[in-house]
Amino acid sequence: MKYKIAYCGLDCSGCPAYIAKVNDDNEIRRKTAEEWSKMFNAEIKPEDINCDGCHAVDGELFIHCFKCPIRKCALEKNIEKNCAYCKLYSCKETEEFFKFVPEAKETLDNIKKNL
Repeated sequence: MKYKIAYCGLDCSGCPAYIAKVNDDNEIRRKTAEEWSKMFNAEIKPEDINCDGCHAVDGELFIHCFKCPIRKCALEKNIEKNCAYCKLYSCKETEEFFKFVPEAKETLDNIKKNL
């Protein structure tokens, strides 16, 4: 599967919600809903585990991706690929996110330096 880098620097192609949708895999949906429910102390159902990747405008998104402030900002600024392509990279929103997911920063920093 080809890498599909989200606005924030995460690899959508490695996300279980994306994989479950692409492969229409109910077992991945079930396992992921169970894991994420425990991890995030939330009720997540298998039918919630579907995502076309954060660049999708008309497709399905996992609830967190739909509410993501980084995604919202990128869409408002018409950023085509990810935040590394933004003139204001890195910003307050991404820096907050990177505290929890440093590998996303590494991904975007590598993209930015190769532009």
